[in-house]
Amino acid sequence: MKTFEYTIQDSLGIHARPAGALAKEAKKYESKIVIGKEGKTAEATKLMALMGLGVKCGQKVEIEISGSDEEAAFQGIKAFFEANL
Repeated sequence: MKTFEYTIQDSLGIHARPAGALAKEAKKYESKIVIGKEGKTAEATKLMALMGLGVKCGQKVEIEISGSDEEAAFQGIKAFFEANL
């Protein structure tokens, strides 16, 4: 299992457009990718669950990746967060 923390930079937080893009990116990997904020978690492939976290700009999220391609998923998802969120 690999984990990292990220502070959201997008002024609108994780809203519909980036949540959709994140879910699409997460579906490229076999590994399970879970986003957590303040005790609540959501699978990265579930658009409505991501939006339900209510992540705002400046808030820190924890990303946990586990599975057969976790190294590739870790690199890809971390790069996605840095480029888009």
